[in-house]
Amino acid sequence: MTDNAEKYVAAIDQGTTSSRCIIFDRNGAIVAVDQREHRQIFPRPGWVEHDATEIWSKVQAVVAGAIAKAGLRAEQISALGITNQRETTVLWDRATGKPVHNAIVWQDTRTAALCNELGGTDGQDRFREQTGLPLASYFSGPKAAWLLDSVPGLRDRAERGEIAFGTIDSWLIWNLTGGVDGGRHVTDVTNAGRTMLMNLETLQWDASILSAMSVPEAVLPEIRSSAEVYGTAVGQLSGVPVASALGDQQAAVFGQACYDVGAAKNTYGTGSFLLLNTGNRPVPSKSGLLTTMGYKIGEEAPVYCLEGSIAITGALVQWFRDQLGIIRTADEIETLAASVDDNGGAYIVPAFSGLFAPYWRSDARGVVTGLTRYVTKAHLARAVLEATSWQTREVVDAMYQDSGVQITTLKVDGGMTKNNLLMQHQADVLGVPVIRPRVSETTCLGAAYAAGLATGVWNDLDELKAHWQKDAEWTPSMEASVRDREYRNWRRAVEKSFGWVADGEG
Repeated sequence: MTDNAEKYVAAIDQGTTSSRCIIFDRNGAIVAVDQREHRQIFPRPGWVEHDATEIWSKVQAVVAGAIAKAGLRAEQISALGITNQRETTVLWDRATGKPVHNAIVWQDTRTAALCNELGGTDGQDRFREQTGLPLASYFSGPKAAWLLDSVPGLRDRAERGEIAFGTIDSWLIWNLTGGVDGGRHVTDVTNAGRTMLMNLETLQWDASILSAMSVPEAVLPEIRSSAEVYGTAVGQLSGVPVASALGDQQAAVFGQACYDVGAAKNTYGTGSFLLLNTGNRPVPSKSGLLTTMGYKIGEEAPVYCLEGSIAITGALVQWFRDQLGIIRTADEIETLAASVDDNGGAYIVPAFSGLFAPYWRSDARGVVTGLTRYVTKAHLARAVLEATSWQTREVVDAMYQDSGVQITTLKVDGGMTKNNLLMQHQADVLGVPVIRPRVSETTCLGAAYAAGLATGVWNDLDELKAHWQKDAEWTPSMEASVRDREYRNWRRAVEKSFGWVADGEG
């Protein structure tokens, strides 16, 4: 860079429960953060909605808050990036800028019957070849179809081109770049890839799927790369290039500098999301994983990932604390588990509402196995932590079966990474190093990196890799024979969880 003035990049992280804005400096260090929660709306059991207008006002507030805390002016910000809760669906009126209905959130299950209907004789896999996804209420396309059929007169207006569809990234970019007065109606490949309407090979809307789902092309945004200037902001960020969009898990991949084939990251929250970089080709999954976009930088070739989602990881620690009352705070579990050398033969499979990847067994329920009089609460605490490691190992194995790509290291983020015992066990059962980064806000950092890359704040991926700094690393120390024996026992425990719910039961 020839310009010596300090450069800053802002990132908006519009999540499921709150919106944040983080401002980073050129070294990728955090300068300021502001955060606000928004309402969760539950009109009926299984239905989850957000008010998109409220989200936009909260986003404006956090942007103003972060700039004020940083003591900066808009002209000192080189670029703005966006990362967002994926799959959440908004339809709005292009002329008034008002949403025609509350946003339907990714967790919402109202389209389950529609998805079954769409599956027909092909079932869940009807669109998997084109999209990498199973037919499920999780994704945005069926949500848009439901809205078009449920809001009176909306389908006619949509076909006339009066209505815009978008995931949250599109809604924010449109508003940031002018809204009714010239706002840009775009999305990026990572978000478009989660609508179930985009073809993974062409990176364009798939006409055959639009027809099958009855979604008119006139409502759809233009699909762009994840790192390019979509438009220029108006209002409080007037003149700042809006230059990246990435779904939240993909943004974490980018922020974790997982730019090489075989690089993988796992985000440990209530559940966990593990993404593996498989390079410039989509890898179809036969092992219960999603084939998904990783990112696309400007005109460069797209990068694909395999994604494995685990339903219950951090939530098992909460259950141990709140339902069983064995610990008072989540942090206590590490001390308790470390007071014994192993699990005493006990295994806990947290299939509280079935198992996600790689099994997808809705008939499974949680089990505790291997109990003897020898087992204490400390052994159970250890079994709770080990359940997260073993579930992660199963997803990593499924990724290898699908892709032939062996992970070389696992980069980790999320709340559970503070637990050193768990991270050591994770390294032991995977047989590869586990690395935690210095900047834990990897999702926002990924959006900032992509926006800065698009605007010349950073030159290339090598420069971003050089910024990425590790905070801690755990290397495997378990003997292979012990690891293999324990994994066999874990797999036997998982089998015991199958078949607890008969058809038609809750």
